[in-house]
Amino acid sequence: MTAESTLPARPARLTQRPGFWGGLAVFMLGIAIASGATLLRGRSEPLPQLGALPEFSFTRHDGQPFGSAQLRGRPYIANFIFTRCPTICPAFTRKMAGVQERTAHFGTGLQLVSFSVDPKYDTPERLTEYGQRHGADFARWSFLTGDYEQLKDTIVHGFKISMGREAGAPEDDLLSIFHGTHFVLVDRNGQIRGYYDSADSDSTDRLIRDTERLAREER
Repeated sequence: MTAESTLPARPARLTQRPGFWGGLAVFMLGIAIASGATLLRGRSEPLPQLGALPEFSFTRHDGQPFGSAQLRGRPYIANFIFTRCPTICPAFTRKMAGVQERTAHFGTGLQLVSFSVDPKYDTPERLTEYGQRHGADFARWSFLTGDYEQLKDTIVHGFKISMGREAGAPEDDLLSIFHGTHFVLVDRNGQIRGYYDSADSDSTDRLIRDTERLAREER
């Protein structure tokens, strides 16, 4: 017997075994398929339905009646502002202008609607000037005013967004006026489909993605 023949045989390393790479490939393919299926399932699930809005009609910035009847059949994004707001409204409106730009490919099939929470001051003429100042495309973006109590009822009980004025505050105390700062996505049937914090850029990005999803869902 030679010296060579007395050495024990070395076990083959895993990477030298014929089935190793094939098994690893199958394993990794399975993970990829499972991950892809989960991602696609998340994208294909419809957006939640968060409540039906009541019928409403207010006065548009051009003086014409505008509300549920004019919006029926078209999805829209709503926000809540007032033109003499000294704090968050200018930024909120700039965010809506950004949404207008990022959704331009929808044309008039997607509407943008800004509700005034200070309608006694916000006449149609003031809303028109405010919209022009912020680059509003009035074919797509409407600014609404009207009776204060009706607006409050629609915003608070319909959209579930806060709105009001601190009790006892003077009429000219603009800091006493408060309102929510979320965008609201509404489908063509008047169902709320999502809320998006305007102060969070990731949330605004999600609004754009969900608007695209809603468009695919409603085809």
